[in-house]
Amino acid sequence: MDTDLLRAFVTVAECQGFSAAGKVLHRTQSAVSLQIKRLEDQMRQSLFERTSRSVLLTRHGERLLPYARHMLTLEDEAREALGERQRGELIRFATSEEQASAYLPELMERYARRFPDTRLNITCDMSAALVGQFQEGLLDVVLSIRHVPTQSGQLLGWEPMVWVVAEDCRLEEWDVLPLALNPEGCTFRAHALSALGRDERRWEIRYASTSPTGINLPVQAGLAMTVKTPRSVPAGCRIVGEAEGLPTLGQVEIELHRRPGHTREALDAFCEELERIVTENDAIAAPQAGEATDEASNG
Repeated sequence: MDTDLLRAFVTVAECQGFSAAGKVLHRTQSAVSLQIKRLEDQMRQSLFERTSRSVLLTRHGERLLPYARHMLTLEDEAREALGERQRGELIRFATSEEQASAYLPELMERYARRFPDTRLNITCDMSAALVGQFQEGLLDVVLSIRHVPTQSGQLLGWEPMVWVVAEDCRLEEWDVLPLALNPEGCTFRAHALSALGRDERRWEIRYASTSPTGINLPVQAGLAMTVKTPRSVPAGCRIVGEAEGLPTLGQVEIELHRRPGHTREALDAFCEELERIVTENDAIAAPQAGEATDEASNG
């Protein structure tokens, strides 16, 4: 039985509400509701009676509560008892493939020197999908491109978007701009199509892929153009300058999500090291103190 689900269950029972439990767990109300739904599905029983004014335990929920508390206590005692004999703390980290390529080599080298026994479970996917998994409690740390405001996202800075083509490519040779982009739901795709729409340029999406490799190959072959950040321009390609007539794309926000309610040394150090590496990148414009606070309160 997943102790994360049990922890959410106990917190909702003690707070007598999903909203209050979300504040304690530092998760959204919908994320807590999803965890309770998953636990109820596993137990095949309804654990709470929900009304417009209160959330109360059902008969089955009352039976489960002391066992859930006991299991959480045993888990905490086991972790403490094992101490240095543990295989090492597991950190479930997720980011996009391009961010992983940019930051993970340095991050892992630095971090492994401090915490050689820590285990990393690394997931790569589109940012929107990863943030959704984080909100369901399936990930501990996510480095992502902000798509929509969330309560958990900590703004690290801004990064410009740029048009990218093969080094020997000339735009005037294309009557219709061939694009290689991620599928629907990607903020880079949305910015690209919006910019071209405002500029009244003729275009068509000729290649689509969730993988950077699937995007990079046609661009490197001179068959299409795409949108990247400067740190992600693939070999054999160049950034298209404003002099070539393409509209500007603006910036994307880089954000960090970390599992709340935990003060584990290894996880804290991992997040600090990751933030340091990202903000040290020359392409990242770090927010000023006031801006970071405002974004955090909105995000």
